[in-house]
Amino acid sequence: MQNNQHPQLSWQSGIITLITISLVAACTTSTPLPPTPSAVEEQPIAGGPVILRAEIALRKVVEVGPGNIRLAINPVNGAVYMLNPIDGLYLVDLKAGITTLISPLADILPQSILTGLAVGPDGAVYIVSNLKFGDNLTVASIRRGVADSTGKFKWETLASTEPYPTSNTPFDHNFNGLAISPDGQWLYVNSGSRTDHGEVEDNDGAFNDTREVGLTAKIFRLPIDADRLSLPTQESELDAQGLIFARGVRNAYDLAFGPNGDLFAIDNGPDADYPDELNWIREDHHYGFPWRFGNQDNPQQFFDYDSNKDQRLHSDFTAVKIGAYKNDPTFPKPPGDFTDPIINLGPDAAYYRGDDGGEYNAAAEGKPAYTFTPHRSPLGLVFATDPALPADLRSDDRSLSAFLVNWGAAGGTLTDRGLDLLHLRLTKKGDNYEATVTQIARDFKSPIDTSLIENRLYVLEYGDKAAVWELTFK
Repeated sequence: MQNNQHPQLSWQSGIITLITISLVAACTTSTPLPPTPSAVEEQPIAGGPVILRAEIALRKVVEVGPGNIRLAINPVNGAVYMLNPIDGLYLVDLKAGITTLISPLADILPQSILTGLAVGPDGAVYIVSNLKFGDNLTVASIRRGVADSTGKFKWETLASTEPYPTSNTPFDHNFNGLAISPDGQWLYVNSGSRTDHGEVEDNDGAFNDTREVGLTAKIFRLPIDADRLSLPTQESELDAQGLIFARGVRNAYDLAFGPNGDLFAIDNGPDADYPDELNWIREDHHYGFPWRFGNQDNPQQFFDYDSNKDQRLHSDFTAVKIGAYKNDPTFPKPPGDFTDPIINLGPDAAYYRGDDGGEYNAAAEGKPAYTFTPHRSPLGLVFATDPALPADLRSDDRSLSAFLVNWGAAGGTLTDRGLDLLHLRLTKKGDNYEATVTQIARDFKSPIDTSLIENRLYVLEYGDKAAVWELTFK
């Protein structure tokens, strides 16, 4: 997520930009995308999203207001949970169209901000929280909640970090995305970067010459039965304990396992026109941040970089406004080889900014994109397997089927601005995947997460007059 477009990202004066920046900077009028030639456009509910595929029934489940960030399904009893960063955990009654606060913030972890949610195969609930200490330090925790016979949750700490340095900018992405391994033994958690693109962020001199640190820009793997596990600040100690699973992610805010056991993550690009990514996450792989975005080099690592000539910068992005793009002779050298994102073969979400500053559509040109149009901010990745789904929308022996929503760009000038629902068909090719990407609905209000029950996809919006929508595929 770009720092000035997105909710999940940043903290200022102890208040996550999830509330402030997203409701101010993210409320930019978007340019709707045209449907694909084969699309059938319907809008059965005034003010709701526009459906671009035939035989999808749309229903507004409940209006939830702005600020909610996660949906999750309890596989034991079918309960649908919704996470609000400052309220706590809600239960969503899909039939009655009501939400009920079932575990307030004070029970989960007082004074923290909640950013991640997952439910284990046994019905245990896992929540990521971030607690800020002044302007300099933060502590992330993963809390495990188990409900008693009355439905009241008892919370305990699975793991927490030692205090680590923030940048005190909108680029503090913090700990957020969660996924539980198919065997229920491991919990994977993302820790986003503390910089926009690897620049020095010294927090007004509190941390001289500091860029990323041991606990940032990584995906960690933790035993799901851990009890108060401490994550140290030093990367060497994290390595010695075998806690680091993958490196080089800017902000893998959503993680999800495919039905074949492969782990995938979205990753959102910087305050410049570089692709947003979908990555196949594998142990000990490095996904490029901050040396690469998509399949393109970060030019600030090179001695002759001149931001005045950089065609990918736009004045409405925070990192550009504060001069974070500049000649940077001490930028660190790359640590080794990087793993490319998944290729997008189109037909949708494949725009890019050329070296000449022009806008191009890779799919229309017959070129691969790595992976999505800049600043779409993909979220809510979920894999489709249920036999109740149409055959072309579910996974099979040859390929994987997935959905994701796109929060939408608030800045920049590219035509393709998200606010939509995409279907992905992922096929293994060589040592990676490639995807066909098709837009099937648009004009959501800052969609931020999804959950799938049989052939019913639930989309959670974040924006003003936000709702939970149900899309039933026939």
